[in-house]
Amino acid sequence: MPRIDYIDDPNAPAINSVVPSVVAIVRDDEGRVLMIHKTDNDRWALPGGGHEPGESIADTVVREVKEETGYDIEVETITGTYTNPHHVMAYDDGEVRQQFSIAFRAHLIGGERRTSSESDEVEWLTPEQVNGLNLHPSMRLRLSHALSGAERPFIG
Repeated sequence: MPRIDYIDDPNAPAINSVVPSVVAIVRDDEGRVLMIHKTDNDRWALPGGGHEPGESIADTVVREVKEETGYDIEVETITGTYTNPHHVMAYDDGEVRQQFSIAFRAHLIGGERRTSSESDEVEWLTPEQVNGLNLHPSMRLRLSHALSGAERPFIG
């Protein structure tokens, strides 16, 4: 489902939904970061997605990474919580969602790389390679916070 992201845009449509979501910052032994190219907005991103009823938020991280990349991971810690009411995502079905995202650091425990309906590319990239990618500013923020190592359990 295609979407348009708005940040600090006074012309953004009115919010009609809030869905907790997650992203995972997964690094390999060489320091590369697991990244996906999203089919819904044609940008690179950290793997992640929406929380579903009946699962813990850590289960959401594990499920979303598996669905989008084929890899199995284990969650380590939260690197930040992001709830900016001025970051709005408008979907083509009429949903206008306020950002509510929790970022987690995780490590690889198995699986094999594959794409999905949500990701047409799955790559392990160095932080330098990631710098040159088309990332949404909110995704770049989550990644920079996680890679800096500073604790940011809550970001407004």
